[in-house]
Amino acid sequence: MRFERREHPVAAITLGAPLVAVALSLAIAGILIALAGAPVFASYAAIAKSAFGSRLAITETLTRAIPLMLTGLAAAVAFRAKVWNIGAEGQLYAGALAVAAAGLALNAPPGITIPILIAVGAVAGMVLLLIPVALRLRFGVDEVVTTLLLNFIVLLFVSMMVEGVLKDPMAFGWPQSVPVPGEARLPRLVSRSKLHLGLIIAVAVAIGVWALNRFTVFGLRSRAAGENAEGAQFAGVSLPRTLLIVACLSGGLAGMAGAVEVMGVKGFVSTALSPGFGYSGIVVAMLANLHPIGVIFAALFVAAIFVGADGMSRTMGVPTFIADVTVSLALLTMLIALFFAAYRVTK
Repeated sequence: MRFERREHPVAAITLGAPLVAVALSLAIAGILIALAGAPVFASYAAIAKSAFGSRLAITETLTRAIPLMLTGLAAAVAFRAKVWNIGAEGQLYAGALAVAAAGLALNAPPGITIPILIAVGAVAGMVLLLIPVALRLRFGVDEVVTTLLLNFIVLLFVSMMVEGVLKDPMAFGWPQSVPVPGEARLPRLVSRSKLHLGLIIAVAVAIGVWALNRFTVFGLRSRAAGENAEGAQFAGVSLPRTLLIVACLSGGLAGMAGAVEVMGVKGFVSTALSPGFGYSGIVVAMLANLHPIGVIFAALFVAAIFVGADGMSRTMGVPTFIADVTVSLALLTMLIALFFAAYRVTK
């Protein structure tokens, strides 16, 4: 038996791959829940209730989905052009730290402060990804390694800054930055909740990225660079220019995620700002099959699993690590489904 590439990938498998991945991941995770001694269906009911069963639960899930949408878009944009950006976590922290530093110098109304700080966060993320992509183009350095290692470097730099020049003297020794000014805080969409304007921003950005990919020359060039780099260059596409623009867009989206998280939820920067939004964004992008609109729904699924797992742990006594296992299984099953969409088994 051997695997043979299909001339035309099976559309039904490609379109149904996300649903298959979710169903299989939940089924396998159900086995782990049963091994933990909890009833499977009652546990999943607890997840659903904790994620969507009340006004507070829904707003918490939507709030958790906001940075996942932006980091998912960052991964989707990069992966489509075969730029393997594994550094969204570091780019998120870079954007957050830039917002905290720039917020000290701004003294303007919210209508001016908020857009400027979001742009500052995006630029910080851009710069952080441009470095590995430039190294790839100039010296052939694998960006998987450089973007991954930069995550740890940035996190250590953030730790140094929040315990040094940006440390909040009113934090009673807790390592966190000075808070961003009130003019920089994103307005709440629902009273007495954490849900903020970042949700509208993230959805609008997803639609904008979809339109960019679908209707612009750059979108065509980035897809061509991802499908066949040599063929794209033969057709006149400047591969270095295209990949640098992709790096700016991808890094900017991840940096924006950090800016929005600080301005919308935390109000300050600490090394505990992100529970892994950058890495989870890769799962979101793959579950969406790199489609910007699909990223919205994939982010909601991942956010619901994480938020719901907390409630399941409290009510059923199941470890919250089940959420990480479920999300990881969704990624693996998605990759397997996409593989069989592109290849067939022959004798």
